[in-house]
Amino acid sequence: MSYDVIVVGAGLAGLVATAEIADSGKKVLLLDQEPESSFGGQAWWSFGGLFLVDSPEQRRMGIKDSKELALQDWMGTAGFDREDDEDYWAKKWAEAYVEFASGEKRTWLYEMGVRFFPVVGWAERGGYLAEGHGNSVPRFHIVWGTGPGIVAPFERRVREHMKNGLVDYKPRHRVNKLLTSDGAVVGVSGSVLVPSSAGRGEASSREVIGDFEYRAQAVAVTSGGIGANHELIRKNWPSRLGEPPKKMLSGVPDHVDGRMLAITEEAGGRIVNRDRMWHYTEGIKNYDPVWNKHGIRILPGPSSIWLDARGRRFPAPNFPGFDTLGTLDYIQKTGYDYSWFILTQKIIEKEFALSGSEQNPDLTGKSIRKVLKRALPGAPGPVQAFMDKGEDFVIASNLVELVEGMNKLTDEPLLSFEEIERQIKARDREINNTFTKDLQITAIRGARNYLGDKLIRVAPPHKILDPKNGPLIAVRLNIVSRKTLGGLQTDLSGRVLNSVGEVVPGLYAAGEVSGFGGGGVHGYRALEGTFVGGCLFSGRVAGRAIAEGLK
Repeated sequence: MSYDVIVVGAGLAGLVATAEIADSGKKVLLLDQEPESSFGGQAWWSFGGLFLVDSPEQRRMGIKDSKELALQDWMGTAGFDREDDEDYWAKKWAEAYVEFASGEKRTWLYEMGVRFFPVVGWAERGGYLAEGHGNSVPRFHIVWGTGPGIVAPFERRVREHMKNGLVDYKPRHRVNKLLTSDGAVVGVSGSVLVPSSAGRGEASSREVIGDFEYRAQAVAVTSGGIGANHELIRKNWPSRLGEPPKKMLSGVPDHVDGRMLAITEEAGGRIVNRDRMWHYTEGIKNYDPVWNKHGIRILPGPSSIWLDARGRRFPAPNFPGFDTLGTLDYIQKTGYDYSWFILTQKIIEKEFALSGSEQNPDLTGKSIRKVLKRALPGAPGPVQAFMDKGEDFVIASNLVELVEGMNKLTDEPLLSFEEIERQIKARDREINNTFTKDLQITAIRGARNYLGDKLIRVAPPHKILDPKNGPLIAVRLNIVSRKTLGGLQTDLSGRVLNSVGEVVPGLYAAGEVSGFGGGGVHGYRALEGTFVGGCLFSGRVAGRAIAEGLK
């Protein structure tokens, strides 16, 4: 059978590219090594947060945003410093993405039926100067339906084209090689894997039952990053972040293995910014895992006391939710792979959310009634389940018992009750006035100036050790692997470039495998809500460019 385009990877970027190409009347072969149960890839598991600028949701919340402010935040966060080489196209992609997020992104999605939760979240708050890292304003728009809600319209478009004959989808087809002729990519070859009944995200068999080879005018690689390949993460780990973690949880399924990066490099594509990655520091082990070392990220409000493995409070501005890379850097330089939150029942009720579609059944299920239950006393259901069953939680009526429980969770008892008590008492004294020199308390009060945070995200400042705010809660926080910020270098049409900056004919890339565009659109740091959105944008750009190029 003859195909115009082959798309490798049925994650979100692959679905977007496939839909755009098929919309133009071209015939697409969509290949993926996983069973059909994993259609939509990592995006299905996501919280579904999207970075939007000057949206109606922001304006209704009293947020004044602009393209200029968003670009200032993006560039200050990215810290591009390889602009003549590895960051050349990445910076151009960043400018284009901010333009997209400030313009047609919301309308494009809205016309496909995507809707948003009315309260805009404030992720990666920064804590530095105006031109430094972080979002100056809330921009984290949660899709109504979370990850499945953002996958659905593109899955629907692709399945319509499967019915009309423009898309041929073949799961369990693992690409092992990109075929080339006279320097151009002309097809793929690989192995047919045994059919699998594995559920979404579960490990599937790698038993080979056959081979395949297909040719087309263009090949688009949309195969994701390296988040589950801890060996490759450690190999690429930058020395600026200290030694790589000896222990990590995985925030992505096992199949996120990075195989296609090396395969595409062998065919002439260039990988840039290998040392840039985005891992979370607030990971807890899933008590009911779907994949190996399954970790869930806590999305924290700003009030928890953050301590390193020896019980020393993190320095400013390493507060919960402010600077992911900064806290990762700090933790790694302590010589330990974990840290601690200490908080109260009042804080966990208002400030703890868990990342992922499966951890937010109310938003994922689009249930207004269940969402309203978040305002009732008590921790949200999924959070309470981790408090009851998760191995990383300690709950106690007093600090002595809490510290004893914390020490029991680690290989050696590093924590001193007296030192932790001294630090928390010092912090609590700062609550006596509406002004303070403790920058974390200043940050809490500042966050509550935003209506969204005051209503559902940030607890009123209170004394941690006051029994009326208890019980006390401690959470052991693990590093959880997640996103690859570098990848295949692409121009603004999604065409993969070679080692001398020339286009590899017939070869395109989109999504995480391309660093979400250009080989690293985020630079060193991300503003959040930009990963799913990066798949949408880069998939759309590549799909439309391929369609135009085949006219």
